[in-house]
Amino acid sequence: MADIALRYLPRYTLKDYESWKGDWELIEGVPYALASPTFEHQRVVGRIFRFVDEQLEEKCPECTAGIDTDYVIDEHTVVRPDVFIVCGKIEGKILKTPKVIFEVVSESTSEKDEKLKFELYERESVEYYVIVFPSLKKAKVYRLSDGKYRKIKDVVNDCLELEIDECRIYLDFSKVWIT
Repeated sequence: MADIALRYLPRYTLKDYESWKGDWELIEGVPYALASPTFEHQRVVGRIFRFVDEQLEEKCPECTAGIDTDYVIDEHTVVRPDVFIVCGKIEGKILKTPKVIFEVVSESTSEKDEKLKFELYERESVEYYVIVFPSLKKAKVYRLSDGKYRKIKDVVNDCLELEIDECRIYLDFSKVWIT
């Protein structure tokens, strides 16, 4: 039975997506409702953004950090990364591939963040993908190499160094976790 349902699954577009109420992502034509974030999730997102944004202003003024903004990949795919870094100007939505994406994982998003978005961001050549697990106080850091993500580090209470173009930024995860 599942095969029949999959064959007739509707494939939605960016135009459909733009008319929906509520918070959604659209991945290859399939809609995914976004769960209401917890306080812990939002605090971690806020801290990552704050620390990254402050460093970019000082060290990489041509790059911008953002939160929860539509990243339009194509007519059938729009995602909303928790925190991202884009070099160059952004007007409204993200229309170019971010250099770095941070996804903060919750129970309801773990499979999508660890598998679906992992493959999507790898395919789209996002240079760094950082999967953040607040409940474990751990982040898995992947860097694109020869078109594939390679894990470069598990971060717990140490510092993450990201090399973006000719800039280096540091994120001390001991200051990210909520205690």
